[in-house]
Formats: sequence, structure tokens, C-alpha cells
Amino acid sequence: MPLAEQPSIDATAEPSAIERVSRIYGLENWGFGYFGVNPSGHLSVTPHKIPGLAVDVYEAVRDQVGNQLSPPFLLRFPQILDERLASLHQAFATAIAEFDYGGRHIGAYPVKVNQRPEVLRRLVEAGQRYDYGLEVGSKAELIAALSMPLAEGSLIICNGLKDDLYLRLAMAAAKLGRKAVIVVEDLQDLQLTLKLARAQDLLPPIGLRVKLGARGSGKWEDSCGEFAKFGMSTIALVRALDLIKEWDAASQLAMLHFHVGSQVNDIRRAKQAFKEAARVYAKARKAGFDIAYLNVGGGLGVDYDGSRTASEFSMNYSVQEFANDIVYTLGEVCAGEEVSAPTIVTEHGRAMVAYHSMLVTDVRKVVTPGLVADGEFAEVESDAPPVLELVDIAEGINAKNFRERYHDAVQQRGDMNSLFELGYLGLRDKAKGEALFWKICRRVARLSRQMKHRPKELQDLDQMLASRFVCNFSMFQSIPDFWAFDQLFPIIPIHRLNETPTERGVLCDITCDSDGTVDRFVDTKHFKESLELHAPRPDEPYYLGILLLGAYQETLGDIHNLFGTVTELNVEVGTDGQRVVSQPIRGDNVRDVLGDFGYQPEALREALARRLAERKQAGLIGDQDEHEVLATSSRVLDDYTYLV
Repeated sequence: MPLAEQPSIDATAEPSAIERVSRIYGLENWGFGYFGVNPSGHLSVTPHKIPGLAVDVYEAVRDQVGNQLSPPFLLRFPQILDERLASLHQAFATAIAEFDYGGRHIGAYPVKVNQRPEVLRRLVEAGQRYDYGLEVGSKAELIAALSMPLAEGSLIICNGLKDDLYLRLAMAAAKLGRKAVIVVEDLQDLQLTLKLARAQDLLPPIGLRVKLGARGSGKWEDSCGEFAKFGMSTIALVRALDLIKEWDAASQLAMLHFHVGSQVNDIRRAKQAFKEAARVYAKARKAGFDIAYLNVGGGLGVDYDGSRTASEFSMNYSVQEFANDIVYTLGEVCAGEEVSAPTIVTEHGRAMVAYHSMLVTDVRKVVTPGLVADGEFAEVESDAPPVLELVDIAEGINAKNFRERYHDAVQQRGDMNSLFELGYLGLRDKAKGEALFWKICRRVARLSRQMKHRPKELQDLDQMLASRFVCNFSMFQSIPDFWAFDQLFPIIPIHRLNETPTERGVLCDITCDSDGTVDRFVDTKHFKESLELHAPRPDEPYYLGILLLGAYQETLGDIHNLFGTVTELNVEVGTDGQRVVSQPIRGDNVRDVLGDFGYQPEALREALARRLAERKQAGLIGDQDEHEVLATSSRVLDDYTYLV
């Protein structure tokens, strides 16, 4: 059986504080046993879910900063890939034994989810004992897959539209000792494949992708069903089977394939698809096709928000339940139809890699609405009625009248703004009134949190008062799904987790784009519009971790404002509990990203040099000025694109 999927929070030091803070961030909900808090109040990662074998994330980051590297960092924990792979295959092995299933299970990782070679290589090497293979959707992914050290019994599943070269390379896989199944999407695709194979006197294994009437569930449910982009309808499938018989190629039909969509959140919807697919398989077998594999696609979800529900970014089932439903359903249908049970093929990507990486960024400044030092503007004398009223409200507010006084303050602020717009109020008067208004709001927010049933207008104060924590990263590069799909990712400080956070904030990245703001955070009920954070200390960095980024984020990230890739580190834990950190893969420098966009960095520097020479010749600058600008431009070209 796989290890229990429960969090491991070590709270031996200040247990009440650590447990309380862990609950604030929902660590016990979405941590899945990999993430916890150690006695120092630091975020820890336990890759194999074995107590005592954990990585202190804060110490790992501090070591790199001490080695003159600057955040942001992408931390990879490759041992989590090993554990995810083992857990998936153990779940299917348990289900196959429990339901006495007549076939076996093998997996294939969809390369599109994270194409980094170190990720593919780790999964392939760890999966050799399971005959773990790869799923590809392009010529580039196929040639990368062919280069990997795959086990002899593993598959390369070739999906997507194909041209002549794609097919030729897939058919050549056998000469490399690889088994590549060419999955065709329509009749034209099938005819092209059969013609090319016949011309080369080859018998490559073929798969048919089928559109099911049943659909998955969740944000990507439209990627399946009868109106899906890929696959054959029942009508097209029957024609395809007839065409295969006409070509005397029945022995080449090795696989039926379908897909229930990414991040399936509701297991009930998936069960319908499994049953329909099993029936299609059984009928094809009875029609005389000895199909070996039934590829049920991917869809295994990740509980990003920790709610364990059918919300868009959660799932209402476990890995074991998912495996049980597939195995039981296929076994029951095959027994009823009296056909041999197929080898079950799964293509789970998100669930394999999401947990294994996190972004660590540092907070560069905090912008707090209306925050002023105690006593500031106290010396400002104002006889404006709204300002005088705000003085009285601020002095008289208490636990009994705070709601009424808040309404009064809102009204007086409106009157104050009207007077200012009409020219009857000075800047200092307005500044004093604004300082008083925000002071009242903070007092009301604190008092209202003690209410049993807090009105929405007072709940909204938390968002209104939220500080802007400006962080050293680009949302568009590192968490593009947040911007594109409203995807939620767990965010948590990597240290000071034995201290109760006193601030609430949203995160702003360093791009010059107002969309570069993270203002929705995971919560078991819905989502939070601000995050509990600590007040940064002077001359001490404050680090935040954005977790569960292993799926899709690196592939989809763009270079908004020419912020490039971040520095990467592989972090593992030895059997002795010691941390092992790989040689850093440095993030893009300015020269790299300029080159990516067609600029020639040296030509840019030469253009600056010519401009400087012209200005020096005109007597506008001296030799020292010229030297300093050229030296600075050279340093910029070689510098990290992020703040250092």
C-alpha cells in the first residue's frame, strides 16, 4: 500500500503557534504529506513522506544567497517525482489484486505537462521497473522521448496531428528498440499511416482515439465529449475498423484511446467515461480485433486548494479511488462481454509533477493603504467640518459603536473629497483626513473580527486594507495559469511560521503590468482575497514560496517585460537526513532574453558606444562618463533579469 497521504507537521517547538499558523495557510489540507513546518518555523519538504528525512527550504535558500545567488529560485524536489510514480503504480497494483483483474497497468507521462529533460529523465529512470513510458504530441517531443532510457516494455504514445516526417520517425522507433504506438485521430490520418507503413514494408502498432459521449468534469471538461477537438465519433470509429480490415491490418490495431480531460474534479463523471470506453473496447474485441491496450488518458487531479471537493482546483477522490474505479469498471464490463481484459494505460501528468517544484521569491517593499506614523499630521490644524468629524470618530470609536462610526467615517470622507474637488480644502487638510479615515478603518477591522456573524461590508475591509507586497518575480513567467485561468496555487512564507502573521496582503510582481497581481489565495471554503503575512523586518529578507508549480507553468511562461527564466536548483535529502543541492542552473541574463527576441546584444552596446562618442566629441560628457556608461551597460547585459 502507498504511504498515507497525510501531512507531516513537526510541531515539537512552540506546538500551538506552529499548528495555528499551519492552519492559517491550509498546510494540512493541500500539503499532501510533502510539506510541513519544522521546529524552527521553516517550511519543510519530506519527499518520501518519511519522518526525519526532510529538507529545510529556508536553509536551502539561505545557502544559495550566501553563495551570491539571488532570488527568485525555482526549487525542484526530484524525489517527489519518484514518490508520485511509485504511489500511482502501487494504487493500480492494489486495485488489480483486489478486483482480480485479468490485465496489468502501465503508465505514460505526457511530455507537454513539463518538457524539461531533467524531469523526463528522472521519471523514466524511476519508472523503469513499472515499464513507464512517454506520451508525445509533436515531432520535437517524439525525438526527445526516443532519446530517453526507456524500459523495453514501455510505450511511446504518439498523439496529435502528424505529417510525413512525424510518422516516419514514429515508425523508425522499432529500429531503436522502442515501441511507438501511432494514435490516429481521423480516417485521413489512418489512411496516411497505413499507406506510409505499406510503402516502407513496416507494421507499426496503431491506436484509434475515440470521442466518448460521456465527458469529464472541471475547467477542462470541454476537451472531451462528442464535440472535442480530437478523436473519432462512433460513426468514424466503425469506418476506421472497416478500413483496417480492408487493408488487412487488424493485427496492427494495438490500442484504443480516449481522454476525460485535465484536472478531473468529480469522480462520478469520470466513472461514466470509463464504463463507456470499456464497452467500446469490448465491442471492438468481439468484432475480431485483438486490441492489447485500453488507454484511459489522464485527468487525475491535484488538490490545489485543499478543499477535497469538486471545486475547479480540487478533487473529491483519492488516487486509490481513481485506480479502483478504472480497474473495477473495466473488469466488470470485460467479464460481462466475455473478452480478455486489456492492459490499462494511463497518461497522468499533472498529478505526477505538480508537487515537485516551487518558486521562492523575496519581498522587496510593502505598500500599505493610508499608513502613517503615529502622530503624523497631528500638528495640522484644520477647521474643515469633515476633518473635525473624523477626529471625533477616531477618538470615540469602541467595541459597541464601531459599525455606526464606520458608516459615519465613510460619509465624512465623501464630504471631504467633495470639498477638495470644489477647491475648499487644502492638501494638508485632506492628508490629515485621509490618515484619520484609514486609522478608523483599521480599528473597525480589528473590532469586527470578533463578531460571530461579520457583515460583508466589514469583511470587505480586509481586502481594502490589504497591503501590496511587491515581490521579486514575474507572474507571467512563473505562474501564467493564475493570469490565464484563475488557477490557484498555495502560497506560504518559508520561514517565521512559528509567528502568527499580523498583516494581510496581496502580491504584486515587478512587471509594469497591473495584471501582475496575485489577489486570490487558496481556502477550503472558496478563496481568500488577501493572504495573512508577516510584517517584514528591517534589513532581513522575507521569503515566500509559491507551491505546486511543476505542471505546465514552465512551458506556458512568457517573457513579459523581458523577465526571463529563473535560477533552478534540484534539492534532495540523503538517507542520513542531510540536504543535497545540485549545481544551480542559472536563470536568464539580460543578454539571453534580448537574443531570444532578435536583438544582437553586442550591436546594442556598440550603438551606445557610438552615441557616447558623439556626445563626448561635442563636449557634453568626458572620458570618465563614457567609461562608466559602457561599463554599466556591460554589467547589465550579464546580469540576472530580476532584481539582485
